[in-house]
Amino acid sequence: MSKQKKQRFEGIVYSTSDDFEYLGGELAEEADTLPPNKQQLKVMLDKKMRKGKVVTIVAGFIGAESDLEILGKKLKQKCGVGGTAKNGEIMVQGDFKQKIVELLNAEGYKVKVVGG
Repeated sequence: MSKQKKQRFEGIVYSTSDDFEYLGGELAEEADTLPPNKQQLKVMLDKKMRKGKVVTIVAGFIGAESDLEILGKKLKQKCGVGGTAKNGEIMVQGDFKQKIVELLNAEGYKVKVVGG
């Protein structure tokens, strides 16, 4: 296989402007993390595309990816299972909806249960 050549200017083909300056990936800055009492988190169960296995999803986190990972690690440790935290969502393996709601309420987050 040949090595894939990474483009220096992704998506920019040509610019006619003399004062054009390519900023690259600098446009996407991390958002400041809202305090827990201003977060609106949604907790739901999901088993789509997981061969029938249930996953508890915490969605709606607004803030830095590092803070999301810290919260995800804390929830996974309290439930004693694995999971992941990325793209503003925390996925915890298994049906821990009620336990996660209680843990997040104790931390001061506003939580809404989605689904039955």
